[in-house]
Amino acid sequence: MKWYLEVLKKYSVFCGRARRKEYWMFFLFNVIVSFVMGFVLGLIGGILGIGTALSNPASVIYGLAVLVPGIAVGVRRMHDTGRSGWWLLVPFVNLVFLCLDSDPGDNEYGPNPKAA
Repeated sequence: MKWYLEVLKKYSVFCGRARRKEYWMFFLFNVIVSFVMGFVLGLIGGILGIGTALSNPASVIYGLAVLVPGIAVGVRRMHDTGRSGWWLLVPFVNLVFLCLDSDPGDNEYGPNPKAA
């Protein structure tokens, strides 16, 4: 939860670096929240007989709310590996870069967050 809130506090910060743990904990928390929200809203919608009319708008609102922080933490993660944030646009390569360890020491995007 700490990592999720930390990313939300840096809502649109595209400069600097983000640790691997920060990125993947944000990703994991998003998956869990989306799953729980879909399950609960689907269950409520099924009980009330309104189907997906309840869950779709809520899912869209949540998705839009975490879109910018998700991109921002991805860009900062790329910076942590010493790459430009534009690498997020390359589908499979970015997954490899997101899994790589940080550049040791400082790089052009700032100090190593592990050192702090």
